[in-house]
Parts: sequence; structure tokens; C-alpha cells
Amino acid sequence: MESVQFFGAARLVIVAGKGGVGKTTVTAVLAHAAAGAGLRVLAVELEGKPVLNDLLADTSVEVLTITAPEALADYLDTHGLHRVSKRLATSGIIDVVATAAPGIDDIVVLGKLKQLERSDDYDLIVVDGPAAGHAITFLLAARGLLDTVRGGPIHTQAQDVLEMFQDPTRCQVLLVTLPETTPINELIETAYSVEERVGVQLGPIIVNGVDLGEPITVVDTDNNLLSVDPDLLAAADYRNHRRQCQRDELNRLSTDLALAQIVLPQLAVAGLTPADISVLAQSLMQQIAQLPS
Repeated sequence: MESVQFFGAARLVIVAGKGGVGKTTVTAVLAHAAAGAGLRVLAVELEGKPVLNDLLADTSVEVLTITAPEALADYLDTHGLHRVSKRLATSGIIDVVATAAPGIDDIVVLGKLKQLERSDDYDLIVVDGPAAGHAITFLLAARGLLDTVRGGPIHTQAQDVLEMFQDPTRCQVLLVTLPETTPINELIETAYSVEERVGVQLGPIIVNGVDLGEPITVVDTDNNLLSVDPDLLAAADYRNHRRQCQRDELNRLSTDLALAQIVLPQLAVAGLTPADISVLAQSLMQQIAQLPS
């Protein structure tokens, strides 16, 4: 598969997964790789800690943070309520409205994403989406409001968002996991929920933080120990066991979920830098080339 074909599959990509699996990292890697392929890319943060700017500092990627109050203000502006929009958005009214009409805070954010997707400003928009627990309710907001709000601008907004979700050329979801039992269990459950309840296209699974490499050899060809240091032997045994467990989990994921996998290697660093994102983006591009077209 060509990189342009991969990144051109959908204009809006929502990255989702269990908290702590590296959604923000994967968002940065996807955006970095797409920009390197010559695309005009926007990376979007939703409510979370603004770190994408730092991770994408050396790229042409634009970064935008969208919050529900800001999205509500923008929505009110476009509907002729500029005078009251900022006051309402900063007064906590979005929390009151969200309590009265569940999903309204998500729909204004999704509406902003839809507006960006419809514009011709970017070839690809990559969204650092909510954690898996919130991802389902976030993606279901449009369908829920469509069922409860029978008319008016909110109904129209929900209908437009739902149409975007159901068009695989406009939107897809990429799920992220770690090669561990609990994150993979949650990813499988989320994948089926997204497909069955939301109807949005799922892209390849991104498995983050994989300890790649062959088993560490502790004996020579004559079966003699290469070291007598018990700590080194224990470390090698632990590393081999960990790698095998990860391979077993990846095999289980392949069996339980019929989606392509992209594996990002674990980097031995304390904190990721733009240079590390570049390394991961290169790994991503190499695996994209091996995907069937």
C-alpha cells in the first residue's frame, strides 16, 4: 500500500483507546508520517493535556485544541448569537445543558470536527480522541440526539455527523492498544461496539509499545552459560518471557479481531521527543508499505 493511499482513506481519523495506551503518541506519529508524505495535516486535541504541539514541533502539522465550551461558542456564532456566545461558553452553561440533554457537549465538538472535515483546508485531520470508556458515548452522541431531538439545528447537526460517520471516505476510527491482556480485552470490546452501535469504519489496529526483537540467548552453541551473573540471567529470562507474552497477546488479537495490525516499537526513553516521534513515524511508514492495497 502506498502511504498516500493509506492516509487518503478518510479525511477525518479519530484515534481512540484505553487510557494510558499512548493515544496522543499515536496521533502525533500518524500526523508526522502523513505530513512527511506531503499531505496538509491538522492534529486535534480534545480537552486533554496540550502536548501535541511539542511532539510535532519539527513538522508542518497544524495543531488545534477543541473544547466543548469553545465549540459551543463557535456554534452560537455561526447561528447569529455572537453577543451571548462567549458569555455562555465561559459561564459553565455547557455543563448545565449537558446534564439536561446528554450528548450535547459531544455533539458540539463533533459538529466542529465535521466543519473542519468539510473544509478544503486539510487533506487529513487526526483527532486525539477520548479514552475507550468515553469513546463509545462520544461516537454515539449523534445517534442518541437524533432519536431524542426531533427537529431544529441540533437535530440537523446530529444528522450531519451521523452521515459523516457512515461514510468511510470521510471518517474512520483507529483503535490503539498495548500488547497486554487488559488493554487488548478492552480494545476488542470497543471495536465490536464501534462497528455495531456507531457504524463507523475501523482502520488498522495500532499496537503501541511492543518490545521487538529475537529471544536473548544466554547459552552458547555448546549449551554453556554465557554469563554466571545471576542478575543478568534473571534479566534475560524476564525479557524473553515478556516478549513471548506480548507475541501471544498479538496472536490472540489477530484471532479475535479480523483487522490489520500496525506495531509501534517500544523506545527506551523517559519521555518522547519530536525525534522519537520521527523514529516511530518511519516504522509506521515501513509497515504501511506492507499492508495490502
